[in-house]
Amino acid sequence: MNTNQIIIIAGLAVAAMMFSAVLYLRQRRRRERPEEYDLMEGHEFEYYCAELLEKCGFLEVEVTKGSGDYGVDVLAEKDGVTYAIQCKCYNGPVGVKAVQEAYAGRDYYDRMVGAVLTNQYFTQPAAEAAKKLKILLWDREYLEDLVEQSMS
Repeated sequence: MNTNQIIIIAGLAVAAMMFSAVLYLRQRRRRERPEEYDLMEGHEFEYYCAELLEKCGFLEVEVTKGSGDYGVDVLAEKDGVTYAIQCKCYNGPVGVKAVQEAYAGRDYYDRMVGAVLTNQYFTQPAAEAAKKLKILLWDREYLEDLVEQSMS
């Protein structure tokens, strides 16, 4: 291996470490300060999510009525696929109950896809249930991606 190859490899390694450090600091900063949506109450969060979905290309976005919604807060469509979405604004991990609600709501509203959208992350049992029941889990990172996409 010649000197130029060593310099290139070392430069790539340094760049990879810097990129990793930036990602780590970004994640850490996100966890330390609450975002606007972290301070919302449940119904307010549902309308916030519906608005985000519309800005990101979802169509026929509708917030369901508060009670008796059969476990679904938002109905939407994108690229010919219909969605039933359960929104959860929590202070900690989201559990199996939210997945079960999305599953029931998807079938009740005769939608193709059920999803849970949250400002947090999911417990392992929730992830296992979602996989078994074919429910999408849209966690904090997905929500942050929606926020970024809605601004562009």
